[in-house]
Amino acid sequence: MKPVPKVIAVAEWLSDAGLRSLPLDDLVDGFSRRLNDIGVPMARAFVGMNTLHPMVRARSLVWERGKGPGTHLEFRHIDIGAPIIRQSPFAPMLLHGITERRYDLTSPAPAEEVPLFAELRAAGMTEWFGRVFPFGELAPQVGGPADVERVGEMWLVCSFTTDRAGGYVEAELEILRELARLFALAVKATTMRTIYEGLLAAYLGEDPARRVLAGAVRRGEVQGVEAVLLFTDLRGFTALADALPGRELIALLDDCLDCMVKPVVARGGEILKFMGDGLLAIFRIDDRPRAETCSAALAAASEALSLIEGLAASRGPSRPTPPLDIALHVGRVNYGNVGADARLDFTVIGPAVNEASRIERLCEPLGRHLLMSQAFAQAAAANRHQLVSLGRHQLRGVREETELFGTA
Repeated sequence: MKPVPKVIAVAEWLSDAGLRSLPLDDLVDGFSRRLNDIGVPMARAFVGMNTLHPMVRARSLVWERGKGPGTHLEFRHIDIGAPIIRQSPFAPMLLHGITERRYDLTSPAPAEEVPLFAELRAAGMTEWFGRVFPFGELAPQVGGPADVERVGEMWLVCSFTTDRAGGYVEAELEILRELARLFALAVKATTMRTIYEGLLAAYLGEDPARRVLAGAVRRGEVQGVEAVLLFTDLRGFTALADALPGRELIALLDDCLDCMVKPVVARGGEILKFMGDGLLAIFRIDDRPRAETCSAALAAASEALSLIEGLAASRGPSRPTPPLDIALHVGRVNYGNVGADARLDFTVIGPAVNEASRIERLCEPLGRHLLMSQAFAQAAAANRHQLVSLGRHQLRGVREETELFGTA
């Protein structure tokens, strides 16, 4: 089929949209409207894709004529067995490696029809045209239900539904087949950056991910920042690890880390590093006043301790939960890329980090689960009335004694 100027114009628009990483909503809306403009009758479009994210398995959106892209869906990994996934018309296509399928919505409905087709039929649609575009080799899904999807790499699924009497004619399907491939490439270009951003944020944190994607990738590229440091550790976790089976131990650790992470992230902190059964987080002072930053860090620490207590209560005495120790300190740190040529870590280094670690180790000897440095107490003007001095103490590797504080 010889391309016509209108089709070429849409193809050029798709290429440009992909190169510019046009937002997905705008890309789907622009493509769907242009299909209608060149005479391919589009009433509804659907786009879905899997993703690389620890919490999210797949995302999708629905475009409708007259409304635009209005319905966005997000599926977690635990949702993979949900009826909406298993009953999707794309499930058998992914299972059997089928890349194209047409469905006549005007023919008599079978006894057991896919729920989506029943909905489309009731809405007056006449034909559904679906495509699968694997972004890699077709292979059984590792770690996933083999009866739901077979694509080990990334994939895109899309469908184009019409309500015109008689459905699509063959010439229109040829145009859809030709342009859908370019559309898939444009979607891939747009969504891959989003996937990489989400993946980097999950492993590095939001701010380090933004910096890395912005080009801060050279070893030794650091900046000095003043921050509240939050250092945590689960007391007695090593002994507990010797007594628990592997899976049970990891499940407990994940639950405990959830208790630590959620309060920090909710108050603007950044998780920089998980260290076995603890973590290092910072609240950058350059983002807000010192006293306000200290208040946020203290509130996060207090909530984390409360959440751990709640977790211990829910598990009961038969399933011991290790108590949590937290240190809060204020200091200037170097923030950026540290490591070897082939393996870098985006983290903070400096004497203040070491001091926070040393303070946390004094929690058990002092009978406290939250300790704060003198520098933190001085900066936490709004919370000074909540703090009590615990005297001066020697930190390992630090020449002079320092005053430590607890909560009243």
